Order: sequence, then C-alpha cells, then structure tokens
Amino acid sequence: MSTHKRQAPTIHDVAQHAGVSSMTASRVVNDYPHVRPAVRAKVEEAIKTLGYRPNSQARATRTGISQIGMIYSNANSSNLSSYLMGAFRQASISGCQLLIEPSQVHPSPADAVRKLIEVGAGAVILPPPLCDDASIRALLEKAGVGAVSFATARPQPNAPAVFIDDFEGARLMTQHLIDLGHVDIAFVRGDPAHSTAQRREQGYRDTMVAAGLVVRDSYVADGGFSYRGGLEAARHLLGLRRRPSAIFAANDDMAAAVSAVAHGLGLSIPADLSIAGFDDTPVATTMWPELTTIRQPIADMAASAVLLALDIGRSGPDAANQIQAELTLVQRASTSAPPA
Repeated sequence: MSTHKRQAPTIHDVAQHAGVSSMTASRVVNDYPHVRPAVRAKVEEAIKTLGYRPNSQARATRTGISQIGMIYSNANSSNLSSYLMGAFRQASISGCQLLIEPSQVHPSPADAVRKLIEVGAGAVILPPPLCDDASIRALLEKAGVGAVSFATARPQPNAPAVFIDDFEGARLMTQHLIDLGHVDIAFVRGDPAHSTAQRREQGYRDTMVAAGLVVRDSYVADGGFSYRGGLEAARHLLGLRRRPSAIFAANDDMAAAVSAVAHGLGLSIPADLSIAGFDDTPVATTMWPELTTIRQPIADMAASAVLLALDIGRSGPDAANQIQAELTLVQRASTSAPPA
C-alpha cells in the first residue's frame, strides 16, 4: 500500500479547474467584492470539488518563501493604502510576512532593495519606476532574490509581473471625451520615468490623432503623478488664452488638483470644464463632483503580486507567470458635453 501523501490543492489548481485567473480565484477565496455571480459560483464549485482549504502555514512551507519585500516610493499617493492592504490581506491568507520599505528614506532606491535583501526577503515586489530599472533587477538577480514587477506598462519577457494595459485605458478615456464632443482636450502627464506615464500619454496622443484632432504642445503639461504637480499643470492649462474644454490627468491625484484650481477660478464642472482621471482611487469619490476615471484594481493586483512572489519560491527564479488585470472606464459627474 502506497504511503505517498497527495499534495493539497492550491489556489492555482482552483483557478485552472474553474477556468479563471489565479487573481479571480483569490478574490473569491478572500471574499472581495466586484466578482460576477456566475464567476463566483464557478470558483466556489471548484473549491468544493477539489477540497481546497487555505492553509497559511502549509503554503509558506510549500513555496519556500516566508518573507516578501515590498517597496513604495510615494507616501502621498492615494494608491498606497490599496497597494498595501491588498498585499497584507493576501499575505495573511498565504502565511508569509511582508517587509515594507519606503524608498524615500534611503539615499537611492537601490539601497532600499539592498536592505530587503539583507533582512532575508525571498522575493521583492517592485512598483514603478523600479520595476523598469534594469540595474535594480540585476541587483536582485545577483543576490538570488526573485522580483515581481507591479503595475509596469512594459512587462519583461520571462519575468513575473502584474499589470494593466495603460495605453488602452488612456485610449478609452480620450475616446470618451471625444465622443462627448470635446475637441480641445488637454493632458496632464505623470512622471516620465514611469513606463505607465509614457504609455498613458501615448494612448492619449494616438487616440487624438486617430480622431483627426490636433495635440497642441501647450495642451500637454507635466504633473509628475503628484497633487502639487497637478496644481502647477492646471494653472498653466487654465491660464491659456484658448482654454481646453476637457482635461484628462494621468492619475486621480492630479485630476483632483485640476478640479481644485478650476473651482478656485469659478469654473463649473462639468458645465465649463470636463475633468477625467486614471486609477479610481478613493479621492475619485471624495472630490466634488465625483471623478470620471479608469478603474485599476490596485488591491487585487497587489494580492496577485504576493501570489506571484510565492510562485517564485515554488517554481524557481525562472517562474514567469504574468497577470493582466482588467480595467474599466467609470463615468461619473465630472465629464459632460463641452460648453455650447
């Protein structure tokens, strides 16, 4: 009689059985909202059929990784809480420990990575722009520590990554404004060192050109992905002699800053000016009027990044699982047809 013990099913087995992504299966297991009832039912049936039970201690033992490093670079970003909480929740389920390191407290981002290596991280989750920095990835590779690219717009071949299609998100939003009748559409771009900023700007530009609209140099302003940068960009754009009828900002923080400047000038939103953002962070529904934006599921993506980091421990440094998360255009009260 064989004494071989069958390995317990994993979340990936559940996902494969249900015909969904590992991220979707994890969302059902963790009781996240915004899962279609039919999809939830398929995953729950797979859980029942396979006898899957989250076992944090077993998971950590199986993967060989007990500590995962996470770096963040912008403490003021409205994305930060979703990024951290999504990862914390998945780490709790998976039985691993998160080592959180802010890059700002170090002389360079590489020093933040070195610290995580020194304290024993088995894998490190890298947000932009670190995920696109070849020297950072080489540093981790030399130390034998896995890397997961988070929210990169340019996932590398044979490298774990979780991402969205930033170009497509910007195309959707720009087309939304065009469909409303806007011609004079300005853009507030993010930090050019981020691949996400580059792709979102390209999505805006290409969509404008495809519609036969001119992209004026004066209509593209630097915002650096920060609220303060958004204020400066908005003052420039709204001070132009030919003021745009719509402003699309590459993230919600900058869009909120545009709204603040517009209100200060006595402009009515959206009657005088339509404003759109990107990410659907909490600020999108706390500003007034509420912001039309592109929803990027940051918390779910962070949870998936933890799963990918654990996969490195199971499958080795060449594990190259990549997850593309879905994005959605969320129309709220900040956009409408241009003034007559």
